[in-house]
Amino acid sequence: MASIPTVTVQSTSGEPSTSLPLPAVLTAPIRLDVVAQVHKSMAKNKRQAYAVSEKAGHQTSAESWGTGRAVARIPRVGGGGTHRSGQAAFGNMCRGGRMFAPTKTWRRWHVKVNQNQRRFATVSALAASALPSLVLARGHRIEEIAQVPLVIASAAESLKKTKEAVALLKSVNAYSDVVKVSNSRKLRAGKGKLRNRRYRQRRGPLVVYNEDNGIVKAFRNLPGVELVNVRRLNLLQLAPGGHLGRFIIWTEGAFALLDEVFGTFDKASVYKKDYILPTAKISNPDVTRLINSTEIQSVVRPANAKVQKRPWTQKKNPLVNKAILFRLNPYAKTLRRHELLRQERLKAQKEKKAVKKSKPAHIAGEAFLSTLFAP
Repeated sequence: MASIPTVTVQSTSGEPSTSLPLPAVLTAPIRLDVVAQVHKSMAKNKRQAYAVSEKAGHQTSAESWGTGRAVARIPRVGGGGTHRSGQAAFGNMCRGGRMFAPTKTWRRWHVKVNQNQRRFATVSALAASALPSLVLARGHRIEEIAQVPLVIASAAESLKKTKEAVALLKSVNAYSDVVKVSNSRKLRAGKGKLRNRRYRQRRGPLVVYNEDNGIVKAFRNLPGVELVNVRRLNLLQLAPGGHLGRFIIWTEGAFALLDEVFGTFDKASVYKKDYILPTAKISNPDVTRLINSTEIQSVVRPANAKVQKRPWTQKKNPLVNKAILFRLNPYAKTLRRHELLRQERLKAQKEKKAVKKSKPAHIAGEAFLSTLFAP
């Protein structure tokens, strides 16, 4: 959650001019799970239907040879004189045969996404773009810019030349992110090279404007730079790949319009009927810091209370230390006693057998005879 109350507006020359209050949407709760789920569903809605030919694998006059020829009954290509004659056909296990369950164009390509979920994901992505740590973690080069979020004067919406756009980005120290994109351009691996997507590259800054007075024409030829109207913000652009923290360059007019587009926590949006920003369940999401805070620990562990040592806080090994073992498992003492008694019985039995074996043979024979002739 961003905590700065105001944002400085940079002029086209890079000097700070005025300041604007931070819109409420940039302090909204950030939900990674909602963003990931909505992005996945929205990305599916851009897919183009594909399928294999209905005739694929069946364009041959193959027939089964039937039984009695010691071969499988799969259809086989007729004729002679070529390798193809006699080959199995049609089956999905055959070379040149059809695929199993051929793909159809009437597959369910599109997924419905709830409107409120889409808006929540967009709001979360906007809030994440106001945190420098998340923007840096996404790989954007923002080390030299004055402030995040970056707001430039509305005069930028009237730029018409690409060289003017480059000069503006250099003046606000944001051009290094465009250079990063230019250096990342690589040939795509695979068949995509043949299908009008020959190159891959990173994403650069997203320029959000209020009115297009030439700004689209000025920025559209810069590698990695995308432009969007503030009234049509899209999650696929705000969080490409479902990853939060897109570097956004706002024009002054677009930044001032955010409270009207998305509303606030207590005032409905002008452009989205009855829409109010979602509120966080807890104001501070750092649960570890909350638990270890002085206020909570003073109640959980009062200063004058006697700290009791619990068995699960001991550092000694119960497999070695019997006292700790008996504290953890009182029945272990009974088991140990039974084990000792069993060992004593075994020892007594061994001693008895040893005494029996040590007696001489004639003594044992006399004892046997005395039992036979006893009166």
